[in-house]
Amino acid sequence: MAGALSLSQLSVFGSLSLPKRVTRRAVSVRAASETSPSTSNSVSTTDSPASSSTFAPPTDFKPPEPQRFAVRPDKTNEVFGAALPLLLRFGTGTFASGYSFSFVPKDEFPPDQYGLEVSGYKVKETARLGPRPEKPIEIYEFESCPFCRKVREMVAVLDIDVLYYPCPRNGPNFRPKVAQMGGKQLFPYMVDPNTGVSMYESDEIIKYLAEKYGDGSVPLTLSLGLFTTLTAGLGMLGRMGKGSSYTPAKLPPEPLKLWAYEGSPFCKLVREVLVELELPYLQITCSRGSPKRKILLEKTGHFQVPYLEDPNTGIAMFESAEIIEYLRTTYALQ
Repeated sequence: MAGALSLSQLSVFGSLSLPKRVTRRAVSVRAASETSPSTSNSVSTTDSPASSSTFAPPTDFKPPEPQRFAVRPDKTNEVFGAALPLLLRFGTGTFASGYSFSFVPKDEFPPDQYGLEVSGYKVKETARLGPRPEKPIEIYEFESCPFCRKVREMVAVLDIDVLYYPCPRNGPNFRPKVAQMGGKQLFPYMVDPNTGVSMYESDEIIKYLAEKYGDGSVPLTLSLGLFTTLTAGLGMLGRMGKGSSYTPAKLPPEPLKLWAYEGSPFCKLVREVLVELELPYLQITCSRGSPKRKILLEKTGHFQVPYLEDPNTGIAMFESAEIIEYLRTTYALQ
């Protein structure tokens, strides 16, 4: 086996240590309080059209077969636009903390593990992860917000699962709930049901997550203040505000489940539509180096993201373009 290369050795992925005590503006809430979202992963609203709606996949719908490294011709420009943040953010949100890789001869590589194949070798990827939250972190945000992107990048670095509540402009469900819980509509807004802590401010959320579910350090690319925010914002230009405004939709009783990570442009395209339709979803984060890549491989026989599971219809599927069409057909109000 060849020697392993760790990205922590590269300057762009360096980190800054945080002090043991972090000062932050936080509002303590009980995880089971009436104003907080349910920790049972069910969705509850008082004025949503979902309560009287039924959910079923489109007639004669058949999930597509996964096509690795393929881009549908009519989606090429969208994929390139969605990839712009990856370049401007130096790949932050792609690799889990402590990521390293090595090349292993194909015949020596465990058959039940995920690994890219390169010229007779397979790439073994690993990471050094911190404590895992017992319950998913809950984050209220929207896709085209640069401050929200910073937090999503940290989620990918820590490889933690998050229950996202999309808050597009004019969204009737979760924007008002944030104002109810925290007193103002400011995003991102995080609730940790494991500790009863909630807070605004992206930098404070990042520090909190690093201390609680990492080794206490924040990657250099998330520690550069205004430069971090500017590059996160400039990366949004390729999609021209997609994932920010509400499209009337039916709110499902159960959150969807999306296997994804921040660095993938294909995942970004799907998240944009989830936000626009205001569909809550549990993200199973599987950054490069994540052990959850093996879990998805065992579950489906493939590793490819995004992978959507919809408990409201029983549909599970790969392929971002088809996932987007499915979401709009199933949930958008005609």
